Amino acid sequence: MSRRSRLAVTLVAAATAVALAGCTASGGGAAAPAAPGSKASGAVEIWTFYTDREAKVFESVVQDFQAAHPEIQVKVTGGQDDEQMGRAVSAGEGPDVGLSYDTLVVGNSCRTGAFRDLGPFIQRDGVDLNKIPATVRAYTEYEGKRCAMPALTDTYGLYYNKALLGDRQPPKTWSELTQLTKDLTKFAPNGDIEVAGFVPLLGFYENQPSRFGPGVEAKWLKPDGTSAIGTDPGWQQFLTWQKQLVDWYGYDKLQKFVAGLGQEYSADNAFQTGKVAVNIDGEYRIAFLKDQAPNLQFGTAPIPVPDDKAANYGAGFITGNIIGITRSSKNPEAAWELIKYLTTDTKALVKLSNGLRNVPTTTDALSSPDLQVGPEFQTFIDILKHPKSSSTPAAPNGNAYITAFTDWAQGWQSGKVADLPGSLKELDGQIDAALKLNG
Repeated sequence: MSRRSRLAVTLVAAATAVALAGCTASGGGAAAPAAPGSKASGAVEIWTFYTDREAKVFESVVQDFQAAHPEIQVKVTGGQDDEQMGRAVSAGEGPDVGLSYDTLVVGNSCRTGAFRDLGPFIQRDGVDLNKIPATVRAYTEYEGKRCAMPALTDTYGLYYNKALLGDRQPPKTWSELTQLTKDLTKFAPNGDIEVAGFVPLLGFYENQPSRFGPGVEAKWLKPDGTSAIGTDPGWQQFLTWQKQLVDWYGYDKLQKFVAGLGQEYSADNAFQTGKVAVNIDGEYRIAFLKDQAPNLQFGTAPIPVPDDKAANYGAGFITGNIIGITRSSKNPEAAWELIKYLTTDTKALVKLSNGLRNVPTTTDALSSPDLQVGPEFQTFIDILKHPKSSSTPAAPNGNAYITAFTDWAQGWQSGKVADLPGSLKELDGQIDAALKLNG
């Protein structure tokens, strides 16, 4: 999916959190659902971030819903990001249903009531949440309140260029990835990078700390809600390995190389043009490859893990879209009926997955014979099912702790941080101060 994963877009969540934090919780609690057996009717509006091809896929599923529920009229407004939705809800003018590309808005949306508590609706209609994988359930609730449902999920793995790897198997450990990087990287006579085996720069495409966290079992937050980044040994282990690979290339050479590469979601994506041999990406890249680089022979695999944690191989980072009833909804019953269809109906989930090429979020949809899988896509389904796969925890100020870590990492990989443990401890203090201010 071309939306939420892009760093420039994902950082919008921080601004969204500020906008939603301005909302009070009044009117945003659980809407009293109608009696069991009542039939929803009337108009309902949903805002999504979908555009172009993806918008057509989504609208076709909404049309199926309307055919089955002629008493409900649905208006779909596409191209709406989280910031726009947050401002509209704050002003009481938002849609009935909001579809967000960022799981990290859940904490703030639940806390402020910007998304209503879905618990009463779920209980009344007997929705079996156990059909949703545990990791996905975790990122759609906050402090025991479920104010959102999952609407497909993204899992992250490793894409590899079969022609460039030749007889090699995709790397499973960090040492194997390091060796492959050194073997496949090609330098020009002047020392410039021509082809990179792997680009270790954090901030390049999908190279984010969160993608490596599950493999090293690194924690973001402690049980008391404060930052765990500075005290969790997994992050120091990852950062040390990552910096060694950056230094092997030379930070300035890497910066020059990536500056000349195509945009992540363009046809000139560096992996698609053969400029990078292996690259981290989500399952949605399969659709881009088949559309923009149909002749590229590629494979998919889990992200490599530390050599001393080889048993974690197969785990990965999980995130996805979330959907909820906004505080400004004028027809919560019809809004819930639409949400329930989009997130629990097997045929709807399979159709969305086949069209958008994202992983469905119920066990029934995952096992449906109508789900288009293939070996490349199966990798990401297996990652979702892995017991060590994880997501980023909800926080009262959205993704601010991730943004702070990402910003800090720019100084680290450029060589401006001499004392790694001490600097991470200072980062914890900054994150904790922001968390305390917002929650």
